[in-house]
Amino acid sequence: MGFRLSLDQARVAGFNPVQIVFARLLLGFLVLTPIALSRGLRFPRHGRLWGHLFVAALVANVVPYLLFSVAEETIGSNVAGVLNATTPLWTLLLAFLVGVDRAVTVKKAAGFALGFLGVVVIFSPWESASEIASWGGLACLAAAASYGLGYVYMGRYLTGRGIPPLMLSAAQLGAATVLLAPALPFAGLESPVWRLDAVASLLVLGVLGTGAAYVLNYRIIDDEGPTAASVVTYLLPVVAVVLGWAFLREAVTTAIVAGIALVLAGVTLTRKRSIEIG
Repeated sequence: MGFRLSLDQARVAGFNPVQIVFARLLLGFLVLTPIALSRGLRFPRHGRLWGHLFVAALVANVVPYLLFSVAEETIGSNVAGVLNATTPLWTLLLAFLVGVDRAVTVKKAAGFALGFLGVVVIFSPWESASEIASWGGLACLAAAASYGLGYVYMGRYLTGRGIPPLMLSAAQLGAATVLLAPALPFAGLESPVWRLDAVASLLVLGVLGTGAAYVLNYRIIDDEGPTAASVVTYLLPVVAVVLGWAFLREAVTTAIVAGIALVLAGVTLTRKRSIEIG
C-alpha cells in the first residue's frame, strides 16, 4: 500500500506526532465551522451535550490519532492497516456488550469476518509479523479499540438528537483541539520541517481525512448505527489500492484483487438489508 505509506512518510518527515494530530484536528475544525455557520447552524448550548462531545473527542480522536501517529514511526503501514481494520470487530463487540446493537445475525458476523480477512489479504502482514507484537503494534491495536469505543459512544449519546452531522463534527473536532492544546508546550513546539510534501499531506489529512470524513462518519452512524459505520474502515485499503494504482502506478496483484473482493462482499453482508435470523 505504497500510497498510504508515502503519505505516512511525508507526514513523519516534517512534523512530530503531536504536531500532526493537533494540525489535523484544527484544520478539520477550521474547515467545517465556517460552512456550518454559513448554513445557519449553531453550536450546542447544553453543557451535558458538550460533556459527551469532549468524551467522544478523547476516545475517537485524540487518543487513537496520537497512538497511530506514534506507532507508525516504528512499524510499517501494512501492519498498521491490518490492526486498524480490527476497529469494526471492537465496535461490534462493544456495541453488543452495552446494548447499542445486539442484532448480530449470522450474515452480519460473516460480513465482519470476510471484511477483515480481505484486509489481511490486501496488506499481507505476515511479511512483517514481528511488528504486530511490538509496542507500535500494541499501540495500533489500542487505537483501534479506542475507535470502536468512540463509534459506540457517539451512537449512544450524540446521534439521533436532532443535531446535524456537520455541526456535531465541527463541535467534536473543536473539543478535540482544545483537549490536545495543553500538550503543545511539552511535545509540540519543536521546529517542524516545512517540506512541501509533508505540508501537502497534512492539509489533505486535516481537510479531507478529518473534516470531511467526520461529517460522513456522523451521518452514517445516525443512519445505520455505529457498527455499520465502523465497517467503512474495511474500505480504506481498497481506496489506497486504487489511489496507488492511479497515481503511483503500483501493481495490483491477484492477491490484492481477491482481498478487495472479500472486503466488498463483507461490507455488503453487514448492511441493514441483511435478513435477521436470530
